[in-house]
Amino acid sequence: MGDPKGFLKIRRKVSGYRPVEERVNDYSEVEVALPEDERQDQAARCMDCGVPFCHWACPISNVMPEWQDRLYRGDWSGAWALLEDCNPFPEFTGRVCPALCEASCVLGANDDPVTIRQNELAIIERAFALGLVIPRPPRKRNGKKVAVLGAGPSGLAAAYYLNRAGFSVTVYEADRKLGGYLRYGIPDFKLDKSFIDRRIQLMEAEGITFKTNAPVGSGRYGFGTVAEAVPVIEARTLEASYDLVLLTVGAREPRDISVPGREHAGIVQALDYLSLQNRSLAGEAGGIEPITAYGKRVVVIGGGDTGSDCVGTANRQGALRVTQIEVLPKPPEHRPPEEPWPLWPRVLKTSSSHLEGGERLWWVNTKAFIGRGGKVEAIHAVKVHWTHQQGRPVMAEIPGSDFEIGADLVLLAMGFTHVVQEGLVKDFGLELDERGNIRTRGSFHTSNPKVWAAGDARHGASLVVRAIADGRAAAEAIIKSL
Repeated sequence: MGDPKGFLKIRRKVSGYRPVEERVNDYSEVEVALPEDERQDQAARCMDCGVPFCHWACPISNVMPEWQDRLYRGDWSGAWALLEDCNPFPEFTGRVCPALCEASCVLGANDDPVTIRQNELAIIERAFALGLVIPRPPRKRNGKKVAVLGAGPSGLAAAYYLNRAGFSVTVYEADRKLGGYLRYGIPDFKLDKSFIDRRIQLMEAEGITFKTNAPVGSGRYGFGTVAEAVPVIEARTLEASYDLVLLTVGAREPRDISVPGREHAGIVQALDYLSLQNRSLAGEAGGIEPITAYGKRVVVIGGGDTGSDCVGTANRQGALRVTQIEVLPKPPEHRPPEEPWPLWPRVLKTSSSHLEGGERLWWVNTKAFIGRGGKVEAIHAVKVHWTHQQGRPVMAEIPGSDFEIGADLVLLAMGFTHVVQEGLVKDFGLELDERGNIRTRGSFHTSNPKVWAAGDARHGASLVVRAIADGRAAAEAIIKSL
């Protein structure tokens, strides 16, 4: 390493955020950048650890120590070349990845880990600024054609690698624009959509064909799609036109809650809420107004990242009050003994949105929704406790702990259950597994020999970085197969 003792001299320094009073009044990205010299200092903290567990933890197998060394030396071109060799979209993961690598950083075993995610983002943005990231179409085509259904992170990654291997790739997206969860699920204040457009332009220049407003078969895929009268492409026609069809349609069936009063107005799925806000900002809502939190008492059910995004969006919309509730126990602030380094620890996460205002409650279960005139007015909740019985967590209500939370808008952010692409599954002659995901045999093969599946469609909802990794793996398998 450039400075093998850098970690002894330099403390971890994160980029930080724009002031709260400024950022809650707009939807621009909240994270700021460190000056170039300070970013290089942060790279100097990457120690000569011998066995880089950061690489082990990363789903896309990033070679962090190597590009950290180049960054420390000011070799931005070399750092970018090494980064891009493993990660096709570091401008996405550098903004929204939870940084599994940092939890496994060897320095983090006894100190604060290296700022790997922010270093990654600095490298790719510097590479764009220096003009290093240019279209690189394949020198020749191999005569094989692949259709990719779904332009989320998994589909884009598969298209990226297949195209560079010489395949003629066409990506079909049912929605108006490309990006899937990146565009319609993640708020602009975490990922400005211009970075998606910048990458798509590069991929088009490299020879990939993108078709939007192009639903295939009778199954609606994607999420939050604004209803439009668009022609549907028959699955059989697509099969006949390509050597292989890769389904990367995501897992977008949100988990619902079945309690009395669920029928009241004002109880909506989180991604419907987030998607409409993103569409409104992009001017593509099609006359449909976003679901606004202005002047309302907002309750977010679900303590994960999507719930956090709802908190940040509601604050920007001018919510009167925001409360986020979670049925699970409050996570510890430090790594628990049962999740030792280098494992990913379940610890308390406080996002930029949480810092902008709102209350967070744990150990809370929703019993019913209370309404008047068909509209929700409150949540009937109860405190719970968790125990382990025969190795399994068991929830029990605490007697007499019932209480109410006033609510004019309830956002359900409880994750996803399964794909439920019944029409698409039927049209392609596919099977679903017990979780409702597309069943694959071997690696990425489905029951239809000409149709493969990757990403959330076969695994269930997960991280953007895992979707990218699965898309790349699918592309590698297709290259070997065809």
